[in-house]
Amino acid sequence: MKTALIIGAGPAGLTAAFELLVRTDIIPIIVEADHQVGGLSKTVDYHGNKMDIGGHRFFSKSAKVIEWWQQFLPLEAGFDGGDLHLQYQNQNSRFHYTRSKSDDDDKVMLVRKRKSRIYYQNRLFDYPLRLNLRTLRNLGLVKTVRVFFSYLYAQLFPQRSVKNLEQFFINRFGKELYHTFFKDYTEKVWGVPCSKLPASWGQQRVKDLNIGKVIGHAIRSIFTINTRIDQKGTSTSLIEQFLYPKFGPGQMWETVTEEIKKRGGQVLLNAEVTAINGDGKNNIRSVEVTDITTGSKTEMPADYFISTMPVKYLIGKSKNLTIPERVRQVAANLEYRDFLIVGILTNDLLLKEKDHSSISDNWIYIQDKNIRAGRLQFFHNWSPYMVAQPGSNWIGVEYFCNDTDPFWKMNDRQISQLAVGEMKTIGVLDIHEVKDTVVVRVRKAYPSYYGSFEDFSIVKDYLNTIENLFPIGRNGMHRYNNSDHSMLTAMAAVDNIVNLQMDKTNIWDINTDETYHEEQSP
Repeated sequence: MKTALIIGAGPAGLTAAFELLVRTDIIPIIVEADHQVGGLSKTVDYHGNKMDIGGHRFFSKSAKVIEWWQQFLPLEAGFDGGDLHLQYQNQNSRFHYTRSKSDDDDKVMLVRKRKSRIYYQNRLFDYPLRLNLRTLRNLGLVKTVRVFFSYLYAQLFPQRSVKNLEQFFINRFGKELYHTFFKDYTEKVWGVPCSKLPASWGQQRVKDLNIGKVIGHAIRSIFTINTRIDQKGTSTSLIEQFLYPKFGPGQMWETVTEEIKKRGGQVLLNAEVTAINGDGKNNIRSVEVTDITTGSKTEMPADYFISTMPVKYLIGKSKNLTIPERVRQVAANLEYRDFLIVGILTNDLLLKEKDHSSISDNWIYIQDKNIRAGRLQFFHNWSPYMVAQPGSNWIGVEYFCNDTDPFWKMNDRQISQLAVGEMKTIGVLDIHEVKDTVVVRVRKAYPSYYGSFEDFSIVKDYLNTIENLFPIGRNGMHRYNNSDHSMLTAMAAVDNIVNLQMDKTNIWDINTDETYHEEQSP
């Protein structure tokens, strides 16, 4: 039988493996360097308290993806939404959610409300920004007037040649809003000024979110609430509810892994690909896999190779392939942003709603250049089952950095103390209520859009010449994909294998297709 070696057991790699098993006779073999599956969407368990690395809403405008999820984790019993209304490529479907009593009550998806806010100058603002009295009151009269005229000026006299992210944000929101709500957080994430980032990043992530849509959404929200699971017609940044596995995102990928193994696929953990061996022409012959626990090396041949590993490593570890020197140079200089999260378990939080009730945010963006943390997650609000002891507050303080930074190299105790101290400074918690902390580091979390990225097309064009290689997913394509986009690239790769299609344009087009990414045509 033919085999496909898949590098990486994240959403893209696992989706590809399952699709191969149900659609072909090809046996997938997944090689994963981590000790658990899920990639960036894994769930980290710390003494029964579960951490979502980076925060993962299960949302897609693709009915195909939503239905794919539900075959592994159906909706919870007693789902209040009743019928589900889905629309995909001009096709409408409606079905009532039912399930038998024998179904596992733990293997379910919850329907969760989205709530995100921005912390700015000791106040919380709705995110996405909403045009309401609370926002105006928080901003104050003078600031509101400056925001309005700054936005008006940007609309009347936009910068014609938009090359960097700063210009993009100013054209879209005006200079005042840019400096108030976008600049500091974005620069924390990427570690470089917005003027050094390409405008394409903003066009990809917030392409259809503008003040006009904020106003329109505010008016519509007065009269109706969008309760459709697929959120058709709503900007991705304006989603009001989403699906979420009962025990975090990793539960989905652990369940998928179980099914892959049942169907004959293999999943090798603690196994790192240390070399990619070519045939001297335009095909990969095998990969060298090193067992991280024993150091033993194994050469693994295959017919197809599906890669989610960072492109920088993919090119750097390749041997006996005719790789042009320019391709090697560009790949070697691709940049990545690393990620670090501090879990803090506490009895109570000082941060409350105005009526002194517990806040229900999924996360809060910290727009304060004096605070190193970039975002704050509330795991117990993602799902109440994420915390071991009901009533405890389980939060995650997120930091964006490089693994060469002195901050990254600090020990866990120092980093935890810093995180707790910052949360005390902005009024989130009382340090005397903290019960425990843990630090989790994630390398290569975000493929960056600076460095040699402007020449990435050279690498992409070369990768397309390797006939039996299919790069997919966030790091595999050096693209800031969401999980559903990564899954769709995996499905497209399997389409190509089934159809014997050499041209991989359909895979690369997944996250640049405007009709899919943000706004479907009616």
